[in-house]
Amino acid sequence: MREYNNKAELISEIQIRYQKYIAEFENVPEELKNKRIEEVDKTPAENLSYQLGWVSLLLYWEEKEAAGLEVHTPAEGYKWNNLGGLYQSFYETYGQLTITEQIQLLNDKISELCTWIETLREEELFEPEQRKWATTKAKWPVYKWIHINTVAPFTNFRTKIRKWKKIEL
Repeated sequence: MREYNNKAELISEIQIRYQKYIAEFENVPEELKNKRIEEVDKTPAENLSYQLGWVSLLLYWEEKEAAGLEVHTPAEGYKWNNLGGLYQSFYETYGQLTITEQIQLLNDKISELCTWIETLREEELFEPEQRKWATTKAKWPVYKWIHINTVAPFTNFRTKIRKWKKIEL
């Protein structure tokens, strides 16, 4: 997994990868947003919904913990060893939006995420056990949670949407 020297580097990488990822949706017609093809595991709407779901969860976990409330990860009623239902809830929550609406909402969430990262001390971001919601057996620091739910899928899913477009458009 990629390591970062500081929060500015993490934010920059999120923004760079996000801009490349989101640009892939520019020519996806609304009428094809739910088109499933065998070669790609997510439709364009599901792809965006997945990202909206995870970024929203990161922000939600932090908000709940800051309010002194107990955080259930990955989400209330879902377990880490069975995420299919959680993904389905993302698709149901965000999939009815247009591609444009999904992109706008994701733009807002990424902006909110980067603003939150700015507020964190370097120790809070890069040292383990700084948040209850991030403290697992793996003892990942917060930045790793952010990376695997932003930079990594923005990079990996970009190739999937490109493949989808090559076949469909």
